[in-house]
Amino acid sequence: MHEEKEHEKFNGAHFMWQLLQYLRPYRWQVVLALVLMLAITPMELAGPYLFHIGIDWYILPYSSGQISPTMAAWGLAIVVLMFLGVSLGSFLLLYALVRVMQRIGQEVTYDLRKEIFERLQRLPLSFLDRTPVGQLVTRATTDVDALNELFATGVVAILNSIVLMLCMGVMLFIWHPALALASLSPLPFILILTLVFQNKVGKANWQARTVIAQINTFLNEHLSGMAIVQLFNRQEKAGRQFAALNQKLLKASCDSINAFCFYYSAVEFICMGGLALLYWVGGLRVIEGSLQIGVLIAFMMYVQRFFQPIIDLSEKLEIVATAVPAAQRIFQLLDEPVTNLSPVKARRKAATHGEIEFRNVWFAYEGGANPKDENWVLRDVSFRVKAGQTIAIVGQTGAGKTTLIQLLLRFYDIQRGQILLDGVDLREMDLQELRSLFGIVLQDSFLFAGTLESNVKLGTEGIDRTSAEQALRKVGLGPFLESQAQGIETPVTERGSTLSMGQRQLISFARALAHNPHFLILDEATSSVDTKTERLIRSALDRLLKGRTSVVIAHRLSTIEHADRILVMHKGRLSEQGSHQELLHQRGIYFRLYQLQYKEQEALGAGASESLQPMPAIN
Repeated sequence: MHEEKEHEKFNGAHFMWQLLQYLRPYRWQVVLALVLMLAITPMELAGPYLFHIGIDWYILPYSSGQISPTMAAWGLAIVVLMFLGVSLGSFLLLYALVRVMQRIGQEVTYDLRKEIFERLQRLPLSFLDRTPVGQLVTRATTDVDALNELFATGVVAILNSIVLMLCMGVMLFIWHPALALASLSPLPFILILTLVFQNKVGKANWQARTVIAQINTFLNEHLSGMAIVQLFNRQEKAGRQFAALNQKLLKASCDSINAFCFYYSAVEFICMGGLALLYWVGGLRVIEGSLQIGVLIAFMMYVQRFFQPIIDLSEKLEIVATAVPAAQRIFQLLDEPVTNLSPVKARRKAATHGEIEFRNVWFAYEGGANPKDENWVLRDVSFRVKAGQTIAIVGQTGAGKTTLIQLLLRFYDIQRGQILLDGVDLREMDLQELRSLFGIVLQDSFLFAGTLESNVKLGTEGIDRTSAEQALRKVGLGPFLESQAQGIETPVTERGSTLSMGQRQLISFARALAHNPHFLILDEATSSVDTKTERLIRSALDRLLKGRTSVVIAHRLSTIEHADRILVMHKGRLSEQGSHQELLHQRGIYFRLYQLQYKEQEALGAGASESLQPMPAIN
């Protein structure tokens, strides 16, 4: 419903202006296309006039004995050759015109897809959080394809038809005003019909494109979670949900088709009415002797050619009706503001010492105008991490642990307070430079389709194959590399689906190690590995943490107890901080969490003294 309201407010003039901006880089090709259109028009107009000459200058004079058979035959031969010549010329020019416009269409859609993807990469996570992936995929694919068809086919046909009709209408009125008036009398009715049609079919097409986006979202979600769908036997329910969406698309498409069928048939009927009126008015004048029959025949051919573009336009309007909502959805995405930008005069750091400070930080994903709001995720959080220190962050789910990391990387901007890096506010730093200082390993490791090497390097210059392979071996993947025939060039499928969860996690560690960051962030990074795997990466982690400022969202006791300082988050506030032993002596929130883990370990028969044993999640 929200999208339909936006559709009703859509400004057609603004839409055309935005589209024309994408034609500016190809203005000379557009000029060439316009020249070709103007060259085609006289050739299109020449055909019926040549028939008039052949009939009135040669056939009828011969039948009345005014010219000899030889002169009539030669005259007709010249007329026929001229007709074939202009037909061939029209064909060649039209071929060139279509080639030029198709090229323009492809270039424009290339630019659009590129701009959409670049915008998607720059948009804040808050936008991506509230927008389904399927909708974004639809805008970058299906919607752009609709605009491609508009530029490549619809624009050419529409402009060519308009130019041809204008020139033909002027010519007919100059040649014989009375016949022209009779011939073109249906135009007001066609105009009214078109206005009614556009309103009806526009809503149907908008609904269809909205449902297509919903279907893409549904498919993306269910294909990604197919294991859960099958495990919980949701196939039948998912099938019913998909059928309901499919039914909505069918209804919207049928509404559009029905409107087009009526419009196309009605336009053709009205055009035939104009032709019939011309036949009646012109026929009476021929009977009276005030009009040559060749002129009437030529006029009938002209009128048929005049109305044929209108009939064709009724078909091309479907392209326009499809492209308008597609363009609106694309421009809505491109107009989405990029909020977390680098400042115009960004402060670049000559050297990084490695100090982090949160100073009276307040943050809310929504709202956050009043300190008494319920939406605050972080409330007046202050702490300082010295260079080279390792701090751990613990707390219950929803306490704000991961939010601290997202703010540190400027995925979101805070509402109040400051976050400082070596005394410099993050909002004053170049965003790309800021993020290049950090290496991060998440609980849910994400791999791209490619190879082991490409997933470690991620296209970063300065990391060669040798460095990538060494990083993989340092985190314990040496035996795995040796077991693969292609070694570091072993293919990785989408999301690393052919690898185990532990292997994907180790590759994430290797990625961080290869990039040699100044700061390291571990967001429950060992939660997906077993004890043996954790032991493999422990030595690599020690090397990785050494000399770097590190922030660790704690999951296991082995990670927490070796930290220089532990921050305990509770309901968005920093409740406790200190070393492992200091917090135990305080007998506060951390002590209770530690006791809970210790008792659960005892119940599982695991000795608490085994520091490398996997521990239950603190949060």
